[in-house]
Amino acid sequence: MIRRQRLAAGVCALLAALTAGLAVPSTAVADETEQAAPKVELVLDVSGSMRTRDIDGGSRMSAAKQAFNEVLDATPKEVQLGIRTLGANYRGNDRITGCKDTAQLYPVGPLDRTEAKTAVATLAPTGWTPIGPALQKAAADLDGGDGTRRIVLISDGEDTCQPLDPCEVAREIAAKGIGLTIDTLGLVPDAKTRDQLSCIADATGGTYTDVRHKEELSDRVGQLVDRAADPVVTPVATEGANECAKAPSLKSGLYTDRAEFGQQRWYKVDVNPGQELRASVSVADDRAVNPNYGVLLRAVTVHDREIVRGEAAGTGRTDMISTGLRYPKPESDDDTATDTAETVCLQVTNSFSAAAGVKTSPGLPLELTVDVVDGPSKASDVASFGLGRGWWLLGALVLAGFIAGLLWGWLSRWRVAVWRTN
Repeated sequence: MIRRQRLAAGVCALLAALTAGLAVPSTAVADETEQAAPKVELVLDVSGSMRTRDIDGGSRMSAAKQAFNEVLDATPKEVQLGIRTLGANYRGNDRITGCKDTAQLYPVGPLDRTEAKTAVATLAPTGWTPIGPALQKAAADLDGGDGTRRIVLISDGEDTCQPLDPCEVAREIAAKGIGLTIDTLGLVPDAKTRDQLSCIADATGGTYTDVRHKEELSDRVGQLVDRAADPVVTPVATEGANECAKAPSLKSGLYTDRAEFGQQRWYKVDVNPGQELRASVSVADDRAVNPNYGVLLRAVTVHDREIVRGEAAGTGRTDMISTGLRYPKPESDDDTATDTAETVCLQVTNSFSAAAGVKTSPGLPLELTVDVVDGPSKASDVASFGLGRGWWLLGALVLAGFIAGLLWGWLSRWRVAVWRTN
């Protein structure tokens, strides 16, 4: 019995060794490209409610100042940082004037820590909460350049300048396709404040965080500023057409667009013989939508013949739905044929519908990934019956099993011969 267990263990070890020896990890070398300096603007609510003393025994304003000083000390050199305030200057009761009360405390650019800290020290809780106007101005402060752009909004209350809905402002900013992300932090927020700040962040692909302690505020703001320095792939803004003939021609890359509810968007990609087109699309529901929706991605010829499709359906449990497709264009077997590129039309269709009272403009955020790569040796059999390039591993395992079987049979016969002799 012990010999059998040892023999079985030895066979398993042999199989593992053969598999490990044949498996070669693939490595990919990314091209290092110089990116523009990342830009961050901290937008701070300095309205009268920031006097409230409910954060570790101190006021919300003092917690924000401490967090800003710590973040300014730790800001990476490559990050260009600015500070904008809302509700910091006007003390009166005139709503029109109060809703214009937003100012740039420190301009976006190379950071002078002493100057920035001095500016923060002068702040005192004052007036209104014009979040929408402040976001519009902050987006303008960060306009220009190709680097990462991020707004970090810190507030303890709802916008007081309705009907300018800050969620709609955030959607309009995202619809410009400038790659700007808004992260929001709520200081001891109530339910309405939490919902509004979450909506602002969701509209641009940002994050929302509840804050109830000084350390939480400092740590989270620091993380968001550091994140801006991380290298990212910035999507290219494009605008799909309502038919293939007028669609923009795309190369390999990441693209953003906006799709109205139930709208078709068309794009074109050239694929040479022997190449493979890989495309995927994601549509985000950045506002309240009715359940049961879907997205369809089709690859068709210029003559409207469908080549391949990908589709997905949702029921409202997620805030994004994605699908993709692959199309390998085979090389011609005719030596006299000319290998010309084929124009493939990509059609994106969604079946979202807006909930009652929800604005449908701007459209839903759409992200399209296009990748044209060298296809497999036989483009007509790209899947290899579902195994792809896993055939070599299957063959290795079959061979290892055959060798293990021969070894087991030889050892068994040898043991029987020894037993008969004894």
